[in-house]
Amino acid sequence: MTSSLKASPWIRRFHPAPAAAARLVCFPHAGGAASYFHPVSAALSPAVEVLAVQYPGRQDRHAEPLVDDLFVLADRLADVLAEEVRGPLAFFGHSMGASLAFEVARRLEPRGTRLLELFVSARRAPTAVRDERAHEKADAALLAEVKRLGGTQAWVLDDEELVRLVLPTLRNDYKAAELYRYRPGPDVSCPVTALIGDSDPKVTEAEARPWAERTSGGFELKTYPGGHFYLNDHATDVIRLLRERLAR
Repeated sequence: MTSSLKASPWIRRFHPAPAAAARLVCFPHAGGAASYFHPVSAALSPAVEVLAVQYPGRQDRHAEPLVDDLFVLADRLADVLAEEVRGPLAFFGHSMGASLAFEVARRLEPRGTRLLELFVSARRAPTAVRDERAHEKADAALLAEVKRLGGTQAWVLDDEELVRLVLPTLRNDYKAAELYRYRPGPDVSCPVTALIGDSDPKVTEAEARPWAERTSGGFELKTYPGGHFYLNDHATDVIRLLRERLAR
């Protein structure tokens, strides 16, 4: 099995595996970057090739304008993936990335790409809406929110110079995630697996279960001990799940 993926600014292939049984496209959380999924790529290769999405405005794309609209991001990513990726495909999105992965999947299915599975991590179902406005808060309050979730190393948020660099990206992505609202229309037909932490302040079990309504395929909810970044502590279990579902 081969992939026709070209060198794209949107995609990182840390461990190319052209003979992989499947490809897993990973969508980072708010403020995140493709490098977050490097350990996942290393663990799954060569059975599963990981393609990590790199959003504009971070790391090697730092000079590009940020995009604060998930629908715009989804349109652009759908075009990239439809043109450049072939073969069995699955998506994994964490937090904001879960909403984005779902929207990209909605755009690809009418083009003939049906996913093996959509994994949505640490994210409420699209119809489970909260009125959150962290992106409108002062810098200190926004940073406090980020620290509360634990996804960014504390020493980064305590370094004034680094904070100046990451704040625009954090505020941009929080805006994109918080203003996202489900638009009625065709959903997906692939199986959907929702993964959450049992003490995540951003999503409850009741808010995750309605993901079942967004697919005509099967649905499963898996709960792990931990908060919004439960997968940092349960990476082995999550990677085992991904390998079992995709490597076959």
